[in-house]
Amino acid sequence: MSLTHPVASDHQLARLLQIGMVLEEVVEARAHKHHETLGEEVLDSDVVDLLEGAAQESAEHRRRLESLVDGLDADPVAYEEIETLVAARYESDTDFDGVLYDQLCNEETAYKFYDDLIAAIEGSDVEFSIDRDRLLAVLRGIRADERDGVEEVTAHMERRE
Repeated sequence: MSLTHPVASDHQLARLLQIGMVLEEVVEARAHKHHETLGEEVLDSDVVDLLEGAAQESAEHRRRLESLVDGLDADPVAYEEIETLVAARYESDTDFDGVLYDQLCNEETAYKFYDDLIAAIEGSDVEFSIDRDRLLAVLRGIRADERDGVEEVTAHMERRE
């Protein structure tokens, strides 16, 4: 399955949306892990707020994506299969030089995924079982949140230099 081709069916769209759900779960889990591992004695309050906000935003994105999947006429794919696809293609490297670099990678990866997904849907002439305008509005909103996340992390990084 590739995002370089138009989305061809409800089943493929459901699978892609599930990949987005797993990506959001990865972002949320990594933010919580950084916060728990390093704690507030190492992280300043701005970074703690950034991580907490990223985790909350990812949870909300996952709920919005799940709502879209529920509206499709398609059987969901097993979570383990989707998780494997995400790990192979989108999961961030664990060798980053700090929490902010890791968070930046997570935000950029999610932004790129949603940008590619929107383009693949826009390039499709398939009629999905959910409203295309609603689908694209939700995905564009999530993509905008991810873009804002990239900008916020970048601003934090610039202040630290």
